Amino acid sequence: MPQSLSNILVHLVFSTHQRTPWIADDWRDDLHGYIGGIVRRHGSDLLAAGSVEDHIHLLFALPRTISPAEITKEIKSGSSRWVHESPSRPRDFRWQSGYASFSLSPGHKKAVIEYIGNQREHHRTTTFQEEYRKLLKKYDIDYDERYVWE
Repeated sequence: MPQSLSNILVHLVFSTHQRTPWIADDWRDDLHGYIGGIVRRHGSDLLAAGSVEDHIHLLFALPRTISPAEITKEIKSGSSRWVHESPSRPRDFRWQSGYASFSLSPGHKKAVIEYIGNQREHHRTTTFQEEYRKLLKKYDIDYDERYVWE
């Protein structure tokens, strides 16, 4: 078969360093758009982005030409540089060093898009730490609590 095809959907989650509430409403959509540009440069589209002050959720199809770790590094480093380019955004902004990425079937895409779009409402009653633990459990990821949080 001469053509290489894939449809690996990735739900990527990471927080700001020490869950500092740096992501502000006045530039949140621009941040999502900038991250969408990073994903597009690698040959895919950002299907959903949702964030609150201290973390972000992204959904995209993993491009065939890059590993999950590489695209995550590109997203985090590129968006961090973008934040630092404006004097009106936090000078000490940075992302946590870790992240979680989850694969999902195309049949769950719509539900995850809705979940990501509902972050503001969801976090009225659930902390990031509670949500993160639930996701790790749901996707059957073993973790050591001592090393999950910075």
